[in-house]
Amino acid sequence: MNRIIKSNNFNRIMIAGTGSGCGKTTITCAILKALANRGLKVASFKCGPDYIDPMFHTKVTGINSSNLDMFLCGEDAVKQLFSENSQGNDISVVEGVMGFYDGIGFKNTEFSSNDFSNKTNTPVILVVNAKGMALSIVALIKGYLNFSKNTIKGIILNGISEGMYPMYKEIIEKNNDVKVLGFMPNIPEATIGSRHLGLVTANEIDDLRKKIDFLAANASKYIDLDGIIKLSNEVPELYYKEIQVEKIGHARIALARDRAFCFYYEDNLRLLRKLGAEIIEFSPLNDKSLPEDIDGIILGGGYPELYVDELSKNTTMLESIRNAIERAIPTYAECGGFIYLGTAIEDRRMVNVINTKTILTNRLQNFGYIKLIAEEDNLFCKKGESINAHEFHYAKSEDDGDAFTAIKKSSGRLRKSIFANESLYAGYPHLHLWGNINFAKAFIKKCIEYRGIKEMTSYKED
Repeated sequence: MNRIIKSNNFNRIMIAGTGSGCGKTTITCAILKALANRGLKVASFKCGPDYIDPMFHTKVTGINSSNLDMFLCGEDAVKQLFSENSQGNDISVVEGVMGFYDGIGFKNTEFSSNDFSNKTNTPVILVVNAKGMALSIVALIKGYLNFSKNTIKGIILNGISEGMYPMYKEIIEKNNDVKVLGFMPNIPEATIGSRHLGLVTANEIDDLRKKIDFLAANASKYIDLDGIIKLSNEVPELYYKEIQVEKIGHARIALARDRAFCFYYEDNLRLLRKLGAEIIEFSPLNDKSLPEDIDGIILGGGYPELYVDELSKNTTMLESIRNAIERAIPTYAECGGFIYLGTAIEDRRMVNVINTKTILTNRLQNFGYIKLIAEEDNLFCKKGESINAHEFHYAKSEDDGDAFTAIKKSSGRLRKSIFANESLYAGYPHLHLWGNINFAKAFIKKCIEYRGIKEMTSYKED
């Protein structure tokens, strides 16, 4: 039963940007590391559905970073996760998504960084790339301050020199009711590369620690960290309807995690553990077979298309997964995990338990928020039940499945999606299970049921 509760208060701040590419991820990582270097316990978060930025946060802070997405999870669940994951820390830092006012569509700010900061009463520091601007930067900032209701309390300038900073600070503060909290100079040696899904993953950058240390040193020198800490203290308590989660039973679940499969919402894994899951990680790239004595499989998203040769050549793993699925072990696969279960990626043989081949393209196939409605009973839910989801992929499959109807949030367009039955859920959409924890409960119950059948069969054979 849900009840109204008041969270323990916690210090929090959002680092938002004028738009994608303004440098907010780099500056967020620099600030996280600089705060941690002061001996502060820092919690980090990403507003929106992105997987990659939280990986960088995790490398910086040493703790798992969490996503906070009100479309995927709902307002109360996000506030609860924000509060719970912040407890015991000195400061919580949230990185915004896209441009500060950019939400689902062009008509309003719903589900934007602005929407999140308003609903959680989180002070915002806006990152502004000042390259190519003089007095125009005053007008730009004034527009952000006056466009709509907001909690913008500070500005950090990106890409300017130490010599120019005092002039920028003076003209901005003289003409706007906002404090400039520092700047970051151009640092070519700390550049982080990118690919079609955004930044390359943190594990792919050999000298990431060196780059982050260099960024943190610059943040300590050029950014007003004391001012940021002060702003984070000036926040009210959060109120929300608590979602109660109780243990159902025990099940051992194998989770694919390596360079090819690395996209996971950490709060999904925490939820499954609360429900009774014991998660055992394995590598489809490097291990020869699934872990022993498991009751379920999770294959997350990532970049399997970059490792098709290694995945295809690991025939014992392909056979191990195929045999387990043919024995009806509960299996949850999304995006990269889904195409791995197909017949092939390009011309490389994969697990071959779903009759669809995948090719790689140079443009987005499906992108954005959707609502999934079940067309039949399946591993996660009954016919008619639903959950919000997100898609972002360049891969194209011959068949996306038809167990769910996907309704695009921005346009209302309908299409079929997902392969699903009583023991399988596999498709492109990414789920945040806090959006409908009954999906998580159903999965765990199936895993527990599978364990019972397995133990009964073993007993009879003995």
